[in-house]
Amino acid sequence: MTRRDHTTDHTADHTADHTAHDARDHAADLLRRCVVVGGAGAVGGLFAEHLLRSGAEVLVVDSGAREALPGEALPGEARFLRGDITDMGPDLREEIGRADLVLLAVPEQVALAAVKQVAAAMRPGALLADTLSVKGPVAGEILAHAGDVEAAGLNPMFAPSLGFAGRPVAAVVLHDGPRARALLRLVESWGGRAVRLGAHEHDRLAAATQALTHAAVLSFGLALARLGVGVGELAAVAPPPHATMLALLARIASGTPEVYWDVQSANPQAAAAREALADGVRTLAGLLDGRADGEAEFAAALGGLRDLLGPGLDFYRDTCAEMFGALPPYELSPTTSTSSPVTTER
Repeated sequence: MTRRDHTTDHTADHTADHTAHDARDHAADLLRRCVVVGGAGAVGGLFAEHLLRSGAEVLVVDSGAREALPGEALPGEARFLRGDITDMGPDLREEIGRADLVLLAVPEQVALAAVKQVAAAMRPGALLADTLSVKGPVAGEILAHAGDVEAAGLNPMFAPSLGFAGRPVAAVVLHDGPRARALLRLVESWGGRAVRLGAHEHDRLAAATQALTHAAVLSFGLALARLGVGVGELAAVAPPPHATMLALLARIASGTPEVYWDVQSANPQAAAAREALADGVRTLAGLLDGRADGEAEFAAALGGLRDLLGPGLDFYRDTCAEMFGALPPYELSPTTSTSSPVTTER
């Protein structure tokens, strides 16, 4: 590379950084005062932290949060207010009326009960957002009761502990406007990938990416329990695919039950995903029932799955190889019994 090329590249990088910085600053100006309801939780805390880093004034509202004190918040810190978003007192109503953004990072039933009165307390043109994993019901409430405000639903498709960098955030924009677009720009400035979807499309994809995936892992665990084998026994001989499934099972089993319950119970399309999973097991069993053409049909089924993966086949195959190569060996401790399950904390 010539010095001219290097200088040009450096200038281009600097210009891109400067442009991104300007865009982030403009977005933050539109979302200067933010109320994060449920900000003491993992998802709400993730957004509250990043909004603060972007220069916003953040009020965390939570039933378990400590009471706000005059002048308590230092620069770069959130204020706190203990409150019930479904039964707002005058202090909370006033805060919501001043906000540029009200983010509902709460369970679905709380959000559904709160939308009408929260929207009524907000000033016209402010942004009402949520982080629910199912968008259909809350979209209906917003369309019915929040006509004067901008509205967008976000669903980070990852555990909050992983952070935004390089990860998708599903975005359902119901009432578009400058603040909704500013929030998506902020998400992208934090490293996330905002993927805009309709509410029905979101729930259809979430049923496949979340409900189906969790159901497969949970069903694997329930099947292991029925077989009566201990994890210590399994770990001694487990090939990488099995070890990976055990890791997925451990992650879900160590999580918050309410999160996984909501994914399965709240999404109206999750039942079809579970039935498709059960039908897949029945189809596999049918290929192995001793028919003379069973092996040929099995090979044809694998070919169909290769076709399903399409252009992503090589990427996911190679990714799997890298994951398997990174798996550490499971070492039994001196007190571990190979005849009983071993439990670990995340």
